[in-house]
Amino acid sequence: MIRGTHPEIHQVSRIGWLRAAVLGANDGIVSTSSLIIGVAAANAAPAEILVAGVAGLVAGAMSMAAGEYVSVSSQADTEKADLARETAELRNQPGLELRELSAIYQRRGLDKALAEQVAAQLTASDALGAHARDELGISEISTARPVQAAITSALTFAVGAALPLVLVLVAPPAQLVWMVAVASLAFLAALGAVGARAGGASIWRPTARVTFWGALAMVATFGIGALFGTAIA
Repeated sequence: MIRGTHPEIHQVSRIGWLRAAVLGANDGIVSTSSLIIGVAAANAAPAEILVAGVAGLVAGAMSMAAGEYVSVSSQADTEKADLARETAELRNQPGLELRELSAIYQRRGLDKALAEQVAAQLTASDALGAHARDELGISEISTARPVQAAITSALTFAVGAALPLVLVLVAPPAQLVWMVAVASLAFLAALGAVGARAGGASIWRPTARVTFWGALAMVATFGIGALFGTAIA
């Protein structure tokens, strides 16, 4: 055991699944509550509101899973292509790649002699890993994981969407709109706080941010629902 050391917990290791989780839950709450409020504002029956909300939950969860998988897969494909190109360059131009790595360390503050020594030792140990990390910015922590992102987004979207849906079952029809709005804003505030805490950041700005955009979406859909409901009536 090394004396004087202390364990360090770095929140950046959570960034992959945390981003997908916060995005999924936030979208689930905002889109489903806004959908419920918009349909309710159009004077729909409780059963119709519930069907619309459940349909929104299922469609949204599938959309989130597909969207995350496709987008993160694109990132993963780009990373693989860059690594393949770097592998070829290390095989065909090892001297040039060594000088390139040394130049990177010099730009970060090492003197030339030390930069060349570090570059040589890291190249001997794991040349591709050194170039992936220091030249391309690809590390084990930041590597794209499409399946993880898709599953996390779908599950958290479903959980987020289920929260306002429960109110459709228990709230009196006359009070449904404002109860869903108030509860959903509370859910969003809690989500912002939990996401910030999980990421090790201050809770106030993320909480205010998600609450503001959620309120804006609900107001917009309420206005559309009331306008179209009046026009149809």
